[in-house]
Amino acid sequence: MPGCGAGPGQAGGGAGAVQRRAGTRAERGPAMSRHVFLTGPPGVGKTTLIQKVTQALKSSGIPIDGFYTEEVREGGRRTGFDVVTLSGNRGPLSRVSSNSTSRCEYRVGQYVVDLVSFEGLVLPMLRNVNHGGDTERRICVIDEIGKMELFSQAFIQAVRQTLAGSGTVVLGTIPIPKGKPLDLVEEIRSRKDVKVFNVSKENRNSILQDILAAVESCRK
Repeated sequence: MPGCGAGPGQAGGGAGAVQRRAGTRAERGPAMSRHVFLTGPPGVGKTTLIQKVTQALKSSGIPIDGFYTEEVREGGRRTGFDVVTLSGNRGPLSRVSSNSTSRCEYRVGQYVVDLVSFEGLVLPMLRNVNHGGDTERRICVIDEIGKMELFSQAFIQAVRQTLAGSGTVVLGTIPIPKGKPLDLVEEIRSRKDVKVFNVSKENRNSILQDILAAVESCRK
């Protein structure tokens, strides 16, 4: 992903092998799923569902680590996003900036991405997950894999390594297709070992148990 001049919006390509069932979620075919991802439009509730699933898994004693993104608001106005790790660390992912302060900055629309902060929080966590010694499969939450996060080549490499590992189930979020496809997002969307749930306003309050069941199945 180039470092300068990124435009606004989120990107992605065709859903390909993803098949809709009952109009509420996408299901993979007969291949065994090893990872679970949620997709849907911005603001539909993907992060809220991730947090609910995380709480349920933690209460069951399942080893879990990872991060989610959270809006930062001041005076009723969104001013950016923070990265929040499941271990309780927090740092800026992006902040609103009306003018360019450097010749080359990581920008998505009005937001400037703080790559140093993001990598400092997320990369050590992913390395720890990938090199863990637990005998049972652990869960790694990655919310989200979107345009801001994908400025980091080290993050892309770490995600691919985590997906390829045999000891980790990834529970993540990816944006819906829009504009120019994001390579890693489309790579994930087309993987035969990934189950993708389409989150909508209609199903977001009823899909939690399906997601939990899918994650539990991936750990077997």
